[in-house]
Amino acid sequence: MGFMSVLSFAHKLTEGRLQPGGRAIDATVGTGADTLFLAKAAGPRGGVYGFDIQPAALALAEERLRLAREEARAALSPVTLLLQSHAAMAEAVPQDWRGTVSAVMFNLGYLPSGDADKTIITEPASTLAALEAALALLRPGGIITAVLYPGHEGGDREAAAVEAWAAGLPSRQAQAIVYRQLQRASAPYTLAVEKKKEADRDDEKPQLLESAQNSK
Repeated sequence: MGFMSVLSFAHKLTEGRLQPGGRAIDATVGTGADTLFLAKAAGPRGGVYGFDIQPAALALAEERLRLAREEARAALSPVTLLLQSHAAMAEAVPQDWRGTVSAVMFNLGYLPSGDADKTIITEPASTLAALEAALALLRPGGIITAVLYPGHEGGDREAAAVEAWAAGLPSRQAQAIVYRQLQRASAPYTLAVEKKKEADRDDEKPQLLESAQNSK
């Protein structure tokens, strides 16, 4: 049996944290695959917001959701799709979502549709702004997953920027991991960030205090 795909790995990490009734965000709707996954995981009592700057992406996602609702209407959470950059996430979702979101998924790069304009790609500046917003929106124990594509033009710069952002997060705030194939530098890979639980942060306080005392 082979390793999971990077997309499957992102879903696996997410499903363990997004329970029925939870809140989730698809930061890059694309064709709607992650949007539908989140809507199923959150269930009818949950909620999902999705962001994309391309009308074609939202149309594809709407159709995917429509077909899924025809099969099992009661199984999906309400989904709000917004024609906006993911960088606007903090202002676009309801204020009472702050600190309550279980999962935020990013699938970066370009729209993977046959007739899509592949020159329209996610950019480091807006992606980093969205990641910061996502971290603030997460509940303790919540997760951000980002599938990165260093193999296309511009994708390597974005991947490096996202890795640098995650590596620079204070360990008392979050922990980050990477899932990738080491033999192919251009292969897609998944980066995940888990927001620390309050109990985890409290456990670190005595160690930080001891370290500070020893440095005197």
